[in-house]
Amino acid sequence: MVQEFANWIQNTSLAQWIASSDTGFPWIETIHVICITTMVGAISVLDLRLLYAASKNRPVRQISAEVLPFTWAAFGLAAITGGLLFTSRAVEYVNDTPFKLKFLAMACAGLNMVLFHFTTYSGVDRWDMGPPPVNARISAGLSLAFWATVIICGRWIGFTVH
Repeated sequence: MVQEFANWIQNTSLAQWIASSDTGFPWIETIHVICITTMVGAISVLDLRLLYAASKNRPVRQISAEVLPFTWAAFGLAAITGGLLFTSRAVEYVNDTPFKLKFLAMACAGLNMVLFHFTTYSGVDRWDMGPPPVNARISAGLSLAFWATVIICGRWIGFTVH
């Protein structure tokens, strides 16, 4: 079923244009990389505060309020451009190990974020200005590791899908 979907999407006119155009894939990929860089950079600012390694004199809530709009906007554009890139070689991507690992790391990052926001962050009033609790630090460390894995696997895909 996945293979059939990949075949179908790869044969759409949009996918064919992206795959065959001299400018389509490179421009979309450039926007994708810029969006991922922006997203991971913004997430890292918050994660480094949660690790109590940077911005120790700033409230976690303030940093969160400042970076999350950039994070979500960049994530949305990265998802759109990633989807467009996927269409151009869908059959190869669905069978590619680094591609699968990238999506697994993104799923883990998402789950980590949800767990953090519904558990640890709900008590931010108690530690907003001071050192975050251990579980916040663990979540921040995991977040950095998961997003680094996404970046590494994304780059790895460039060497495995042609």
